[in-house]
Amino acid sequence: MDGFPILSKIQRPQDLRSLTRQEIVALSEEIRTRIIRATAQNGGHVGPNLGVVELTIALHLAFETPRDSFCWDVSHQGYVHKLLTGRNDERFDAIRKTDGLSGFLSREESQHDAFGAGHAGTCLSAALGMCVARDLKKENKHVVAIAGDAAFTCGITLEALNNIACSTKKFILVLNDNEWSIAKNVGALSRYFNELITNPVYDRLHKDAQSFLSQIPGGRSFMKLVSKAKRDTKELLAPSSIFEKLGLRYLGPIDGHDIDSMVRFFEFAKESDEPIVLHILTKKGKGFPVALKEPEKWHGSGPFDEKTGAPKAEKPNTPPKYQDVFGECLAELALQDKSITGITAAMPAGTGLDALEKKIPDRFYDVGIAEEHAVLMAAGMATQGLKPVCAIYSTFLQRAYDPIIHDVCLQNLPVTFCLDRAGLSPNDGPTHHGVFDLSFLRCVPNSVVMQPKDEDELQDMLLTGISSGKPAFIRYPRGNGLGVTLKKSPKTLEIGKAELLRRGDTCSIWALGPFVETAKKLAEELSDRHNLNCSLVNVRFVKPLDLDLLFKHASTHDLIVTLEDNALMGGLGSAVAESLQAHGLQVPVKSFGWPDAFIPHGSSVSQLRSQYGLDDQSILSSIEAALNKKYKRVACLSG
Repeated sequence: MDGFPILSKIQRPQDLRSLTRQEIVALSEEIRTRIIRATAQNGGHVGPNLGVVELTIALHLAFETPRDSFCWDVSHQGYVHKLLTGRNDERFDAIRKTDGLSGFLSREESQHDAFGAGHAGTCLSAALGMCVARDLKKENKHVVAIAGDAAFTCGITLEALNNIACSTKKFILVLNDNEWSIAKNVGALSRYFNELITNPVYDRLHKDAQSFLSQIPGGRSFMKLVSKAKRDTKELLAPSSIFEKLGLRYLGPIDGHDIDSMVRFFEFAKESDEPIVLHILTKKGKGFPVALKEPEKWHGSGPFDEKTGAPKAEKPNTPPKYQDVFGECLAELALQDKSITGITAAMPAGTGLDALEKKIPDRFYDVGIAEEHAVLMAAGMATQGLKPVCAIYSTFLQRAYDPIIHDVCLQNLPVTFCLDRAGLSPNDGPTHHGVFDLSFLRCVPNSVVMQPKDEDELQDMLLTGISSGKPAFIRYPRGNGLGVTLKKSPKTLEIGKAELLRRGDTCSIWALGPFVETAKKLAEELSDRHNLNCSLVNVRFVKPLDLDLLFKHASTHDLIVTLEDNALMGGLGSAVAESLQAHGLQVPVKSFGWPDAFIPHGSSVSQLRSQYGLDDQSILSSIEAALNKKYKRVACLSG
C-alpha cells in the first residue's frame, strides 16, 4: 500500500516476527498515520487506538491468535488489532461506513476477534469463561483480557475479579492504564491505580525485575522469585495490591510504549502458574499532538483535518445538538430549583451535563462507567426529596434495567431519565443503536415514556418529567435538532396528551420523534398525489398513550399508520395495536419501525433507513398499498 511499506507486508500477525527492531518502530508510526488518515475521513475512536499501538504489536509478538484469544474491553481500541490481522485493505479505509469495517471487534468479521463488544466491563467475565472452557477441554492456549482502567468502575468487572482465582490458575489481565474513560476517570479506584504507579517499593521491584530479565540468563526465574517475594512478604515489604488480595499476582507499572519490555513481561505471564495482572501505562492519543492535549474530545471524533485536527466544517447555521439543548435547559432549571441534581455515567460532555457541572458543580455527579449505580443512587436521592436527572445513552441504560424496575418504578420514585442516542447511532452499529428502550420501558408500571418532535419540545418534556413526581423517561436522537426557535422558558405538557398537527378522515398517521417530519411529508404526498386527507398526530407520550384520540381516530379513519425509531416489537405500533384490540376496535394498523434484527453500522441514518424500507418513498409505497387493498381503487392509488 502506498505510503505504508512495512504495514503492507503484514498480512497476518506472524509476519511481525520477521521484522527488525527498527522496522517495528517504523511500523508503529505507519499504523498511527494509517489510523489518523482513516478516522480523519470517517470519524472514529482516535485517542484510544493511538494509545495502544505498541501494546497491540507486543501482544501479537508474544501470543498467537486465533489459537490464543484476546478479549478487549469495549473493543473500540481494536483498530491496530484489525490492521495486524488481515484487514489492512479498502475496508479499513471505510471503517464505520457502509461496507467498511466495524468500529468495534466482531466475531463475524474475523476469526482473530475472539469476543465482540461495544460496552465497557465485558472482558474479564468473558475471558474467564474462555479460560474455564479451555481448562475443561485441557487445551494449551492462552487467554488475555485487555481492560482499560475505566473498566474497573464497572460493577461487572469487580464481580469477575472476585471469581477469577477460584475458577482458573491461568489468566492474564492486561490493565491498560491511560487515566481516561471518555472523560477523566473518577472515584477511589482511579486514585488507587495512581498510588500503585507511584508506590516506590512496587516501582523498585518492577525495575529490578526488568533489569535482570534483560541482562542475565534465567531472567524468568528471577521474575518468579520477585513475584514470590512480594507474595510471601506481603505487608512487610510492600502493601499488598487489591489484585493480590483477590488472588492475582500484580506486576507493574510497565511502559506501554516499550515493545521489548512488554514482550518480556508477556512471555513471563505465559509461564505463570497463577492468574496475573500486568499494569501497562499508555498515553491516550500518542503520536497526534492535538489528541494528547485534549483526550476527552479525541476519545471519539467526527471527520477532521488530519494535519491540524480541526473538525470538518459544518454547514452554516447548524442547529444545536439535542444533548446541548438538554444540558443548558437542565442547568437553567437547576438554578431555579435547588432540589434538581444531575447524574452521568462517565459522559458529562456526551450527554450535555457538563453545562450543569460548569454552573452548579456541587449538584453534578459523575459516577464513572456504572449505570446501575447511577440509577440506584438517583433512587436514593429521590427518597430524600431531591429531583435527580439521570442522563444516560439509550443503549447504556439497558445495563441498568433491574434498578429501573426494582428500585425506581416499583417505588414510584421521581427520577427523570434523559436518553440520548435513542434510535440509530449509525457509524457505531448494533452495540450503540438505541432501538429497544420503548419496548423495555413501556411494560414497566408507573413509568412515563415520551419523545419530543424537536429540540424545543425536549425542553418542555424535561420540565414535565421533573415536575411529574413520577419515573419519567425522555428519549431523543443523536445529533442536531431541527433548528426551531427555543422558548425562553419551557412549559409543562399534559401527560398522556398527544398533539394533533393535521385533521383528516382517510388515514391517521401517528408519528414519534424524528418521524414526525417524515409524517408531514407523507401527508402532503398522499394529499397531492391521491387527494387523500390524512390526520397527523405527534404522539409525544408512548406511555400513557392518548387513548381518547386513538379511539376517536379508529372510529373515523380507515387506516392507522405508526412511525417510530424503535424496534417494532413492543414499541409504539405494538402499543396502538394492543390498545385497539383490547377495546374491540377493528381498524387496520400499519406499523413502521426497526425489524426483529440487530441493525449493522452504516454511513448514515438515511442509508440504513433505505436499507430497511424506512425511507420516505418506501413508507409511502407501503401506505399506498394498504389503502389500495382497503379501497380496491388501484387506478386511483397506483401513483
